[in-house]
Amino acid sequence: MGYPIGHFNCKLDAKGRLMLPSEFKEQMGELADEGFVLRPSLFDNSTCLDLFTRKDWDLQQEKLRDTFSIYDEEGIKALRFLNEGVRFVKLDASGRLQIPKDLMERGGLVKEVVVEALANKMEIWDKARYEQSVSTIDKKKILEILSSIN
Repeated sequence: MGYPIGHFNCKLDAKGRLMLPSEFKEQMGELADEGFVLRPSLFDNSTCLDLFTRKDWDLQQEKLRDTFSIYDEEGIKALRFLNEGVRFVKLDASGRLQIPKDLMERGGLVKEVVVEALANKMEIWDKARYEQSVSTIDKKKILEILSSIN
């Protein structure tokens, strides 16, 4: 199973709990019960947070474990970079996702947030930052990249 389809506008409460829409939870099905892995974005950790299903995170970690030796210093540095700030999070009984305070700060999350489902992960953005980021996308360049895939 992949990630949900869609773009979800959500709100954070004063305690940093993210109420996910029922449509999101329905699409995730049983995967939502297994929990999620949350981390600062690799590209700029002050823009958004990456959200993975536990299953996908475990598969990624397995691939990395098979790629890097514990004696490979540069590989260990890469693993450290990939795993810095990572947290395991679960939905509470009310279907909310508790975002740790330090990750809220790093992602600039205040009240209104966007959960954007991508093909290989989800992202949690502050709504204003998300809108700014999307507005600066060079659509022509993206279409060139996408057309080279076929």
